[in-house]
Amino acid sequence: MRVSDARRVVFVHIPKTGGSTFDRMFDHDIADSRKVKGSQRHWTYQQIVDKEPGIADYWSVGFVRNPWARMVSWWAMGNDVHDRAEQGKPRAVRNVKGHPEVWEPFARYRGDFRAFVLDGTRAVERFGRPQLDWLTLADGRRVDFVGQVETFVDDVNTVRERLGLDPEPEQPRRNRSSHGHYSDYYDAEMRQRVAEVFAPDIEAFGYSFDDRSAVREQQG
Repeated sequence: MRVSDARRVVFVHIPKTGGSTFDRMFDHDIADSRKVKGSQRHWTYQQIVDKEPGIADYWSVGFVRNPWARMVSWWAMGNDVHDRAEQGKPRAVRNVKGHPEVWEPFARYRGDFRAFVLDGTRAVERFGRPQLDWLTLADGRRVDFVGQVETFVDDVNTVRERLGLDPEPEQPRRNRSSHGHYSDYYDAEMRQRVAEVFAPDIEAFGYSFDDRSAVREQQG
């Protein structure tokens, strides 16, 4: 998450929705980019406002992603971090040891995407949390602008225009997934489980399993 007081804007960072790229944009292009003191990277909009109530009046933005694609990317990231930690990669080792509350749950489902979907969405609260929860306050108010990973460049440029920044023809994605197309990872039961858990996202943002925009996002 990032805040600019000069521009009166707050960015809510949902896991695996291009947020690292967005954080970097804030830090590079906005002089007073900051984090809320004591916050964690993936705090919800409600947690941010609870910590700093004045932020409730700022223009707010977050990004979402096709839920079926997002689950594959999230699980693959957890596998990758644990693999690199076992190889002794310093950054991965620091992550796993320094933030066990984040990374230990991934270890339970390492190499088993089916269990991640069917059991993880029940056993680990954040794995089964609709993206809409990150973006909505208790009174029902949603962030002012919801971008989508599938239309990332256009939506980032919409935000840049709002912030008084020049548009960019492309947005190099950090942490881009290296796995194959998400549809190859699912059987019917897994597909239905995601549809049930993330029904609020699917209804709010018009996603479907056979989503051509998600295909384009995976390809490029």
